[in-house]
Amino acid sequence: MTQFLQDILRQPDELRRVLNYLDGTGRKAIESAADAIYKADHVYITGIGASWNAALSAGAIFHAGGRPVYMVDAAELLVFSKIPPGAVILTLSRSGRSIEIVKLLVKARAAKAIVIGVTNFEDGPLAREAAIPVVIPVMADHGISVNTYSALAAAAAAIASTAVNTFDANLINALSSNIAQVAERIPDWQQQVVHSAWFAPNAFPYYFLARGSSLGSACEARLLWEEGVKSPATAMGTGSFRHGPQEMVTKNTRFAIWIDREQMRQQDLAVTRDLRSMGASVMLIGHDVPKDAGDLIFELPQPPLHWQFLTDIIPAQLAAEHLAHVSGVDCDSFRFASYIVEDDYGLLSNEAAPSNAPILAELD
Repeated sequence: MTQFLQDILRQPDELRRVLNYLDGTGRKAIESAADAIYKADHVYITGIGASWNAALSAGAIFHAGGRPVYMVDAAELLVFSKIPPGAVILTLSRSGRSIEIVKLLVKARAAKAIVIGVTNFEDGPLAREAAIPVVIPVMADHGISVNTYSALAAAAAAIASTAVNTFDANLINALSSNIAQVAERIPDWQQQVVHSAWFAPNAFPYYFLARGSSLGSACEARLLWEEGVKSPATAMGTGSFRHGPQEMVTKNTRFAIWIDREQMRQQDLAVTRDLRSMGASVMLIGHDVPKDAGDLIFELPQPPLHWQFLTDIIPAQLAAEHLAHVSGVDCDSFRFASYIVEDDYGLLSNEAAPSNAPILAELD
């Protein structure tokens, strides 16, 4: 068994622990973060890598609740944005040590902005320097972000739900029940993965499509393919895919589509039907999906509104681990990437920065 799979299989237990924290000892920090957001004129949500994908799901909750926020990748926010005084920056980072996050703390301090730091490690710069640190208790993953990803997504979504007045006892109970039901389904999902013809090693492009909070899951699935399967992949909104990208479809192209519990279901099932008629093979992830709608279907228990993302990433994680196995790829090690990117030059570790590199003080 790979360490990637071990991390996936312990995810329900970790999610239960995270949920207990968010509704218990972490509740004060969550409420403080939501209060700061409620009072601010400008709110940014940011992250980098898997943490950015987790941020996308929280952004969907803010927007659905009528609380507009700026969604800006940390590298872009650092270099190309001027932060107004008094802004709140909800910052997600597993380690809190990524170079963009460390430099962004300097820029935020110079702008007199309030940083809410959602992270997994209390000894990182983000946890130490954020005005409102939210440190999520979770065991670190071996390599690919699994539980650390889900923990960040859950915490950021809890802050968003609190800010729009939906993080209550009913939601907590519904999430707890949903996690328990997902834990029971994982063995069946593993069997589906083993016996499905959807997986095609080293053969076809993979596209991941979703809407709403599940768009974060689609983007994270793309990253799982790139990190774990060592294969290129693409993720985008299902609606955006209909405006030109469908021209790339060829026979046997692989798609994964997340079906929302309420929004655009019939439209997305129609996209699935047309893709299959064009020769593509489609995996579907969602609740109450017709059994004949796709080539591989992961049936989810009914999730709370806007919270499907919390568990709908698990089938994609299982799929990535299985495809890495049948492709003969080592998903437990990185060939080029660092677990934490602590410099911003090149791709290979230990590459020296030029002597005329800009200093942090210039990033104001």
